[in-house]
Amino acid sequence: MVETTHSDERGAICLSQPCIHPAAIRAVNAAMPEFGRLAELADFYKLFGDPTRLRILAALGIAELCVCDLGVLLAMKQPAVSHQLRVLKQARIVRARREGKVVYYALKDEHIRHVLRVGLAHLGEQPEAGEGG
Repeated sequence: MVETTHSDERGAICLSQPCIHPAAIRAVNAAMPEFGRLAELADFYKLFGDPTRLRILAALGIAELCVCDLGVLLAMKQPAVSHQLRVLKQARIVRARREGKVVYYALKDEHIRHVLRVGLAHLGEQPEAGEGG
């Protein structure tokens, strides 16, 4: 008889549906991050889903800039840039540094730069034979 399994809303394995490889299912389930952590990751990646935020992040990946400079560089109004920077700062993706009356922004750490580089590298990959796109 084939062992059966499924995950409940907490990600726990319950034996109730037919499956072919129960040992593989148990091994993968044990190694997978918890659902809550994956939900946090989804929220993190959503921040990269906006082209305006990506343009800001790309610029800050090159140099530390103030809101005024970002506005000129990206042809955006200062309040729009400030709004996006506030979102990115709350998500711990950018950091701010005050120098007198001017606030300079930069990427929070090397992890963010790495996420951008990996994404761009992936876009530059050639599709494998038989893949669409």
